[in-house]
Amino acid sequence: MGKLFLVPTPIGNLEDMTFRAVRVLKEVNTILAEDTRNSGKLLKHFEIGTNMQSHHMHNEHRTVDRIVERIKNGENIALISDAGTPAISDPGFLLTRACVEAGIEVDCLPGATAFVPALVNSGFPNDKFIFEGFLPVKKGRQTRLNILAEESRTIIFYESPHKLLKTLQHFVKYFGEDRPVSVSREITKLHEETIRGTAAEVLEHYTQKPPKGEIVIVVKGKS
Repeated sequence: MGKLFLVPTPIGNLEDMTFRAVRVLKEVNTILAEDTRNSGKLLKHFEIGTNMQSHHMHNEHRTVDRIVERIKNGENIALISDAGTPAISDPGFLLTRACVEAGIEVDCLPGATAFVPALVNSGFPNDKFIFEGFLPVKKGRQTRLNILAEESRTIIFYESPHKLLKTLQHFVKYFGEDRPVSVSREITKLHEETIRGTAAEVLEHYTQKPPKGEIVIVVKGKS
């Protein structure tokens, strides 16, 4: 029986690719990639010639069983996402669960994940925290925000740049304008920055300076 490897890839800076990740990607039979065009550039940079095939949110339900059978028959397969660790707000959970249920060994390598540096850079308590990922776009959003308004642990969100202002407006409404917030943008990249302040202050900053790039929001828990 083969093995499933979950391999983190850099979230920006290619120097964050580990030696072990490169070795595993060179040694496996197949690499499953969220976007083969995007990942092709990464593999080319590290001179990895392993066969690659597409595995993303639109086809993973149809392909999971077939992949499990291939691993059972002796193939070693690696899963990568466009950036960061697979299954963290990216495809990977369904395949991992199926492999675990089938008795297949799963090896998740340590590596880049955007929310960890954002959490540490925030200056908020990080001994206890919760990861929310992306908030619901419409249905359930208000309910979720009302629940999180009472959360005492530090809260971590992912958000896209064109929805950041709306989300910060909701934080002002549901958490209060004085709730401490930290927004980290373009982590590990050339224009990386972290803006800290109250929800109202951070909202004002990005109202004046529209955001670009990948965004992680960290909110201090309710006192």
